[in-house]
Amino acid sequence: MKTILSGFGFFSGVTYPFRLLGVFKSHPHLLSYLIVPIIINIILGLIIDLSLGFLGWEISQTLMENLMTRLDGILANFPSWLGGLDYLVIGLVFLVRFLLGIILLIITGFILVQFGVILGAPWYGKLSEQLEKLRTGTVEIVEVGFIRDIFRAILFEFKKIGLVIMMSLPLLLVNFIPVVGTLLATIGGITLTSTIICLDFFDATLERRRLKFREKLGIICKSLPGSAGFALICLFLVSVPLLNLLTIPFCVGGGTLFVCDRVLDKGLLSNH
Repeated sequence: MKTILSGFGFFSGVTYPFRLLGVFKSHPHLLSYLIVPIIINIILGLIIDLSLGFLGWEISQTLMENLMTRLDGILANFPSWLGGLDYLVIGLVFLVRFLLGIILLIITGFILVQFGVILGAPWYGKLSEQLEKLRTGTVEIVEVGFIRDIFRAILFEFKKIGLVIMMSLPLLLVNFIPVVGTLLATIGGITLTSTIICLDFFDATLERRRLKFREKLGIICKSLPGSAGFALICLFLVSVPLLNLLTIPFCVGGGTLFVCDRVLDKGLLSNH
C-alpha cells in the first residue's frame, strides 16, 4: 500500500499522521512523549472551546438575525404566489449556519495548534528527534545557543503572523468580486491556513537545521502535492472537537516522518 500511494503525492501526504501508529506499535516507548502534550491540549482545549464557543455563538446569532431581517424585508416585496421562497430562505439560513459552524471549528482548531505546539515544544522536539533517528539513522542539529534559539522561535511566530496579515487583506478584497469572489477567498483562506499548518508541523525537523523562514516556505512548495495532502488532513484532524486533543501530536510526528521521507530522502535540502 505504501508503495502504491508513493506514486500519488497528494494521497501519500494524507497518510502521514496515521503512519505514526505503526511507529508507536514498533516502538511503544515513544508514547511517553505524548503524555504531557495531550494534557496541555486538554487544558487549552477547554479554555479555547469555552471562550471561542461562546463568542462564536454570539456572533453567529447576530449575523443570523441580521440575515433573517434582510431576507424578510426582501420577501415582503414579492407576490404572495411566490410563497415557496420561504423554503429557499430556510435552506439558505441552514447553509449559512452550517458554514459558520465549520469556520468556527477551523479557527478553534487552528488556535489550539498554535498554542499547543508552542507549549508542548520540548516534548514534541524530543519525539521528532527520535523519529528522525529511526527514519534516517541520524539526527542533524545545528547548534546556535540557547538565547538565539529562543529568539528564532519568537521570530518564527512573528513571521507567521506577518504572513497571515499580509495575505488576509488581498483575500478580503477578493471577497468583493461578484459571483466568484467568496469562493476564491475561501480557497485562498484554506491555502493560507494549510501553509501555516505545514510550517507548524514541519518545523520540529526543519528548525534543527536552522533554515530561514523563506526556506521553510520553499520546502512546502517543493514537496507539493504531498504537502497539500498532509496539510488538509491535518487541518481536518485539528478541527474536530475532542479528537483534536489527541491528533495534534500525531500531526507533529507525521510532519517529521513526511520531512524525512519526502524532503530529506529526496534531497530537497541538498543545497542548504
